[in-house]
Amino acid sequence: MNQIAITRTAAPQQTPADETLAFGRVFSDHMFLMNYETGKGWHNPRIEPYRPFTLDPATCVLHYGQAIFDGLKAFRGADGRVRLFRLPDHARRLNTSARYLCIPELDPAMVEQSIRALVEVDQRWVPSLPGTSLYIRPTVIATETFLGVHPSDSYLYYVIVGPVGAYYKEGMNPVSILASDTHVRAVQGGLGAAKTMANYAASLFGAQAADKAGYTQVLWLDGAEHKYLDEVGTMNIMLKIGDEVITPALNGAILAGITRDSVLTLLRDWGLPVSERPIAIDEVLAAARAGTLEMWGTGTAAVISPVGELGHKGERYTINGGRTGALTQKLYDTIVGIQYGTAADPHGWARPLGNRLGG
Repeated sequence: MNQIAITRTAAPQQTPADETLAFGRVFSDHMFLMNYETGKGWHNPRIEPYRPFTLDPATCVLHYGQAIFDGLKAFRGADGRVRLFRLPDHARRLNTSARYLCIPELDPAMVEQSIRALVEVDQRWVPSLPGTSLYIRPTVIATETFLGVHPSDSYLYYVIVGPVGAYYKEGMNPVSILASDTHVRAVQGGLGAAKTMANYAASLFGAQAADKAGYTQVLWLDGAEHKYLDEVGTMNIMLKIGDEVITPALNGAILAGITRDSVLTLLRDWGLPVSERPIAIDEVLAAARAGTLEMWGTGTAAVISPVGELGHKGERYTINGGRTGALTQKLYDTIVGIQYGTAADPHGWARPLGNRLGG
């Protein structure tokens, strides 16, 4: 394992009060950095004080978007211990994204080591209030200076962390979503299965249109026929029609969400029928009309986000009476319980750092 050089800040910040935390606005004192050069590989792992980067105006990431990231969380339980949720799975997924963007893969063990080391150094930034956590953002950007479309010969891998509150201002309350047959997030054969900046840039226009129409998020339909469910906002989508739980199959246009996988694993543990298959929007609307539909999004930032209203072609459909469904609530409570160390963790998803606050 590589030795990580650590340079601690000479001017530590004051951590914000847990009650004031929003999402993605505050960052800790330090960051992890590691460089890549063709012929030399990944090298120089280090933790340094958080600071701005200086990039040449011709740095290729600024022009051609060769960049990836991932997102995971650390949680402080009532016992004071800090737990990282499904870190090995996020490390592996970072490499999946790297392959889509022609970025040299990282050793997953090094990714895990980098994140653990940074969270250890900035452990005082992990908030304690229930519902709060430390958000962790590992990122890789292409750093060669050139204009021309080809993979870079140099890269920077870095990790930043910051304390966060709820992702949606509604919290764990039903949101409204608009199924768009105009805007497209991704297509099969593209970058939909990677966590790359381009996917999120592609989502902005459709999300803004949904917001202007009075909805919290946009429900993406497939890019070819505008007929089948893809994702919701930046989350995977799931629904329950009658006794069957359904989520779109991973078809190359959909991100393999870690929370998605957690939910599917729990549902199968509980003996519930689960299908990964194409879901037509017409099937969803029919279930909404019949009153047999429960619907939710899954993702690292919000964990579980219940859907209370669905819009499509000028019509609005109330889902589950506009209330959080029983299964949705059970999934949320179970995952959050595992994350904070208050529920059984049979799959070993929440792995402690080993230190307690002040330890």
